Amino acid sequence: MSNWVEFVEEDGAYVLTESGNTAVMFLLYLAIIAVAVNIGLFMRKTGENTGEKKGRSFTTKQLVFAGVALAVAFPLSYIKIIHMPWGGSVTLCSMLFVSLIGYWFGPSIGLTAAFAYSLLQFIQGGSSYMLSPLQVMLDYIFAFTALGISGFFHKKKNGLLIGYLAAVFCRGVFHSIGGYLYWMDYMPDNFPQSLSALYPIAYNFAYLLPEAVLTVIIISLPPVKKALTQLTKEAA
Repeated sequence: MSNWVEFVEEDGAYVLTESGNTAVMFLLYLAIIAVAVNIGLFMRKTGENTGEKKGRSFTTKQLVFAGVALAVAFPLSYIKIIHMPWGGSVTLCSMLFVSLIGYWFGPSIGLTAAFAYSLLQFIQGGSSYMLSPLQVMLDYIFAFTALGISGFFHKKKNGLLIGYLAAVFCRGVFHSIGGYLYWMDYMPDNFPQSLSALYPIAYNFAYLLPEAVLTVIIISLPPVKKALTQLTKEAA
């Protein structure tokens, strides 16, 4: 089809060639850099009742804290405690560090940082195998950007816990929609049709919920809780 993409007829999917994968990674890294450079533009206006001040620029401190959190989250996403057979895994609290950005700074910064993280996740796991642009959006861009929803619980009571769980739930919703629209077509012919609507939900939350439970247990430990409280004060 081209030097970048080829169509695999038996799978019904477009697959990047080695040249295409290199090109996509290069372009996405440029996009991530562009997000970081122009991130102040996203902070000009904020919604009401978010706890953020209108017109405030993205400060150096916020950029540093967000960058460090993403730098921790991405390597942790490679530490897979449980790896599911058709994608998805229980990682070592990788989602927490993305959600922390929103909790610290609100939805504008949280969603922007989570969007950058979604590009990294696409590079990590999805850039070599795509069914359609919408599938990529649901499985990567929308799903991982949803981790920034924690920002809507910025400065709220128990905001980190509630925001993190809300972010995980929303990520699961996008994955489940993608599973229902695309991946169920690859199930065996003898798969019960009565379960086709429930299976994507059960499958995706089968790895998201254990990681969420593990993370909640860890952040509830007194030393970890104390450290996160101190980090939140330093980020403010």
